[in-house]
Amino acid sequence: MSALFWYAGRGTAGTMTLADELKRLQDRIKTSRTSGTTKKAITDVDLNNPCAICGDAPLCGGLGVVRYEVPVGHPLFGKLMRCPNNPQENDDSLQQRLREIGNLTAFADKRFDTFEEREPLMLALRITRKFAQTPEGWVLLRGPYGCGKTHLAAAIANERIAAGQTVIFITVPDLLDHLRAAYGPSSEVGYDALFERVRNSQLLVLDDLGVENPSPWAQEKLFQLLNHRHVHRLPTIITTNVDIDTIDPRIRSRLLDTNMVSDVVIEAPDYRTSVQNQQVQLDNQLTRYHAYRFDTFETEKDANNDERQRLKRALMVAQEYAETPVGWLTLVGESGTGKTHLAAAIGHIRQEMGDTVMFITVADLMDYLRVTFSPGSRVSFDQRFHAVRNVPLLILDALTLDGASVWAQEKLLQLIDFRYVARLPTVITTDQDVARMSSRLDTRLSDDRVGKLYWLNVRPYPTRRRGRNMRL
Repeated sequence: MSALFWYAGRGTAGTMTLADELKRLQDRIKTSRTSGTTKKAITDVDLNNPCAICGDAPLCGGLGVVRYEVPVGHPLFGKLMRCPNNPQENDDSLQQRLREIGNLTAFADKRFDTFEEREPLMLALRITRKFAQTPEGWVLLRGPYGCGKTHLAAAIANERIAAGQTVIFITVPDLLDHLRAAYGPSSEVGYDALFERVRNSQLLVLDDLGVENPSPWAQEKLFQLLNHRHVHRLPTIITTNVDIDTIDPRIRSRLLDTNMVSDVVIEAPDYRTSVQNQQVQLDNQLTRYHAYRFDTFETEKDANNDERQRLKRALMVAQEYAETPVGWLTLVGESGTGKTHLAAAIGHIRQEMGDTVMFITVADLMDYLRVTFSPGSRVSFDQRFHAVRNVPLLILDALTLDGASVWAQEKLLQLIDFRYVARLPTVITTDQDVARMSSRLDTRLSDDRVGKLYWLNVRPYPTRRRGRNMRL
């Protein structure tokens, strides 16, 4: 006996909660039970408003996934499945949309058929392939930089996306940054909604566990996330290159649960050349901003006349710098005004012209340097700091000294001092008044002999958009 009901697997717009959405769809879709078969009655579905995905009866509420009401123990119990009105072969764009949702666009080429099969990796390859076919429990991939952990994790994610499953792929430092940012007044997604989406994702891939800043807040959020997924046995993949004994004991106990976790230790050297290894480490954040190009920078939408002129001027300044990156360019403005977009666009242009570019937020830079002090690090602090301060083009996003330790402030100022004296091309974005941050920073960033400081004095895009909606 099996009756069916459907509900959305991804969050909906507005303030409707998952419970509200579930009730709405349950009210709209009637099911009748018969022995051994299922009959669906959708007489109260509004056929004048077809599903946005398939154009047919809106069984899934336009969100693409359904849950079957079946007895406990049934293979489909508690699982989200593709809507039967939307078979995989009828939706050529689904995989790309899911990759964008799950931060996997930059890893589209990381598949099992592109993975180098070497003897030290065959066990890891077999375990991850099996998990990709039947994602149950957790997989913990442990090993040094460059051994193939992230490739295997992304290969699993890509295979599940090919099966129509929703996946979230994210590094732990980036996840924590997103959660912190969700507290901000300009955030388009609230903290509760974002955290709920991540912790209940059909498949969650957490890359680089252990390199995050181990603050009490970060440890607590990670524990809450992983404990929830452990209790509910939600498929999860975790990669790490740190000694597992250095991880929060509460999290470590979940990772060592042999009844649920496949612990895969990869004893393989870095398969990348030294040049490739440096390039991957230096430019890895720029790939996340693949859509941030000059031709996608919006100068007209929802802006008033003054704002249009300022945005066009900022675009021109950034384009000129990208053509000839001499000295420094500092972009100042509120969050959401387009600073990061322009900085990333500069990075893409220079990288495509053959320059080595490092694009990184200041918070991530500090974590990137701190991790060298961990027992399992294969690179010294001096080596990494030397590489960062001498990179041909450095783009520092979201410059701030707020909350930074004395050590972090000093290292950041040392880095800026070095590049200032050496006149190395540098792009900096910040939402703070430079003069108020530090007199030492102010003398560097405001020196027009070395570079240009441009204020993006426009309203943040979310504010402009809300203004448009109110007018409508």
